[in-house]
Amino acid sequence: MKYPVVLNRGEVKSMLSAPLNVKHRVALALLYYAGLRRDEARNLRWEDLDFERELIHVKNGKGAKDRVVFLHHELKKVLELHGLKTEGFILTSQRGGKYNKETIYQVAKKTAGKTGIKRKVTPHALRHSFATHLLEAGADIRHIQKLLGHEDIRTTQVYAHVANKDIKKLANLL
Repeated sequence: MKYPVVLNRGEVKSMLSAPLNVKHRVALALLYYAGLRRDEARNLRWEDLDFERELIHVKNGKGAKDRVVFLHHELKKVLELHGLKTEGFILTSQRGGKYNKETIYQVAKKTAGKTGIKRKVTPHALRHSFATHLLEAGADIRHIQKLLGHEDIRTTQVYAHVANKDIKKLANLL
């Protein structure tokens, strides 16, 4: 089994604060703070955000499924920097169209390099980090499964293999 790339909290924090371009910062924040896939971030619209209830309605995710995830306060801050709107795509190209998926890939890769991370970081690494950090903090794996939009719990269980909360406990037994 090949384990996913998971960044530690410090690496995530440095990646999220590194981009000077606010749109790049929003893209990375959507991947980490909402656990979105790259295409879900690209397709997210302002009308999918419920600021009052602090929820994001992810429409047409993988497998054409919808789900609801929390709107993290740090993501709200970055969105406010970006300039809140009421409709349209959150991430738009310079011409006003949908953000390019390759751009998001390059933003993740270049930001990781700029912050000194040596591993191969893709947009999905931030999603993996989201799930692993929740699991390490004690979140129930079934809740994480729902947040990620996984149909099969076995897909989510890979994070149990990379989460180190139980490994740390074992070390303390010696």
